[in-house]
Amino acid sequence: MGQRRSGKSSISSVVFHNVPPSETLYLESTVRIQKDSMKSFMDFQVWDFPGQIDFLENPGFDIDAVFGEVGALIWVIDAQDDYLEAVCRLNSTILYLQRNYPSINIEVFIHKVDGLSDDYKLDIQRDITIRIQDELSDEGFENAPVTFHLTSIYNHSIFEAFSKVIQKLVPRLGQLEAMLTNLCRTCRFEKAYLFDVLSKIYIATDSAPADMASYEICSDYIDVIIDVSMVYGSWSRSKAQRDKLEGPPWHQKLEDQVAVSFAESHIVVNEGLRPIMLREVDRYLALVAIMKEGSYEKMPLVNMNVDVVAKGLTEFFEVTKRGNEA
Repeated sequence: MGQRRSGKSSISSVVFHNVPPSETLYLESTVRIQKDSMKSFMDFQVWDFPGQIDFLENPGFDIDAVFGEVGALIWVIDAQDDYLEAVCRLNSTILYLQRNYPSINIEVFIHKVDGLSDDYKLDIQRDITIRIQDELSDEGFENAPVTFHLTSIYNHSIFEAFSKVIQKLVPRLGQLEAMLTNLCRTCRFEKAYLFDVLSKIYIATDSAPADMASYEICSDYIDVIIDVSMVYGSWSRSKAQRDKLEGPPWHQKLEDQVAVSFAESHIVVNEGLRPIMLREVDRYLALVAIMKEGSYEKMPLVNMNVDVVAKGLTEFFEVTKRGNEA
């Protein structure tokens, strides 16, 4: 949700449909609620609301149909525009949700910050945060689940922010993080991520502090592997599938762009840089790790440990899925 022209549809297109950021300039304004079903490690929907819809002032709006099963609300604010009205509407929305749907996480994307200086970005974030928290405090909601992110579709910040949103919705996330932390300790990895290959969102990482540089390297490495698989990989497609893939790849659904069987890769980018490894867990998930110097020399042992963790991750999501269905 958010005001008109704040960048909601562009965010959804870039993150979930692999649209190049430059192509989003030609997107039409959203005039009705767009529901987009995602087939991934867990099935979920992304609903894109037109900026002109104010469900609080529309008596005919079925609010429970929208928020009854929602895990997170992402409110997009254009940092390069006058955001006072957006903050006002957001405050009203948060107060309503806290009174009626308190379990929903509210994620505030302070968007389009790529053209702003670091100091100015932080000033805007501080101002918006204070305005929202003061209003919530006055209404008695000091501990409302509201998180703030600085985002742009022209760098990896939008994927980092969505990763944080999705992680809050993953059941028993701590167990995933513990598995990756143990793997890093055993194999002397510098950093490990569990990626959703289609969107480049990372579902979990180890306990070491995450930094944008390592995330960007691992994310870009997935693109390299996908490009190589598209050129040299071997898989069969029906004529209908081949016809479906005609035209630019960003005009297709992500699951139709990626079609690889079991994938595993190791690479040393350059002398002095850390080796990177990738191990596909299933069609949607891949384990990507940055290795420390010297660990590359023990690849048989590393591969054995990674295989064990990959099997454990597969079992984890199978058990979680069965539990959710039950």
